[in-house]
Amino acid sequence: MSEALENELLSAVDAAGDEAALEAIRIAELGKKGRISEMMKGLGKMSPEERKEAGPRLNGLRDRVQAAIAAKREVLAEAATAARLIAERLDVTLPVRQGAASRGRIHPISQVIDEITAIFADMGFAIAEGPDIETDYYNFTALNFPEGHPAREMHDTFFLAPDDKGERKVLRTHTSPVQIRTMEAQEPPIRIVIPGKTYRQDSDATHTPMFHQVEGLVVDKTATIANMKWVLEEFCKAFFEVPQLNMRFRPSFFPFTEPSMEVDIQCDRSKPGEVRFGEGSDWMEILGCGMVHPNVLRAGGLDPDVYQGFAWGMGIDRIAMLKYGMPDLRAFFDADVRWLEHYGFRPLDVPTLFGGLSQG
Repeated sequence: MSEALENELLSAVDAAGDEAALEAIRIAELGKKGRISEMMKGLGKMSPEERKEAGPRLNGLRDRVQAAIAAKREVLAEAATAARLIAERLDVTLPVRQGAASRGRIHPISQVIDEITAIFADMGFAIAEGPDIETDYYNFTALNFPEGHPAREMHDTFFLAPDDKGERKVLRTHTSPVQIRTMEAQEPPIRIVIPGKTYRQDSDATHTPMFHQVEGLVVDKTATIANMKWVLEEFCKAFFEVPQLNMRFRPSFFPFTEPSMEVDIQCDRSKPGEVRFGEGSDWMEILGCGMVHPNVLRAGGLDPDVYQGFAWGMGIDRIAMLKYGMPDLRAFFDADVRWLEHYGFRPLDVPTLFGGLSQG
């Protein structure tokens, strides 16, 4: 019987497909209530002669079954390890998947706004913001736009439907209303830059209905054109990352400044599709500026006989195109991931004056 039992148990151990099945056999046969264990308990009821014969036989059976279970367990463990290695195998010849910080890109407009902020913050300017939807007063009247001025007409301005009082608000056509709001809320000296979205009815390769502007305002008792020229020259040198840069100031007209000027900067356009600043014999218009008009100071609650100031403004999208060689403004707003992967900046490349503005 012991031989038949042994063959039965060894066959069951050999047929076990996993460690769970093998453990079930061990408990059923060698556990406290297992068949072999029950047979071992019966040795005490046998005579010495019977125990002398049965004892070695049962001990041998138990030892051989235990050895078979241990050997089978090693085989199953090796098979499980081999299967896991196959399932978790990695092809080290494939390129490493980029993490989120590597895949993500900062939009060029966001990058350029950060660059502008870094430059002017180093000069002691604060950042000011205002609402995109403005009243006619802040967008036009307070900025010395007389009634009937062409900029008030529908071909330039997005007018909203009249409210309960019959007033038609507008999507601001420039960030200049923030100048008035700042003068109303803050005593001079004032040194602010105002980046933000603006809206006009225009669309082509270099114009979009929504675009970004940055304006600057300085108001105190001693502000001069010389101060303004220094600020603008230092900004352009830092932004375009050139050691020297010639600038040309031309007379112009803006309702909110007097005198008003447009600024050209030195550049080289001899190579197709490339503009190099700070060298060459060409000129490129970059921004408008001037001394704050007395009427604008009065609208801001300041006495023009005591205070004076200067202001300037430029298109963020335009200077981004010039610096990074982007041919079409409309691509800024197409949400094309391929374009963003090409022109975008890595998220951790924060622009600093000492580390370099355009690290991406």
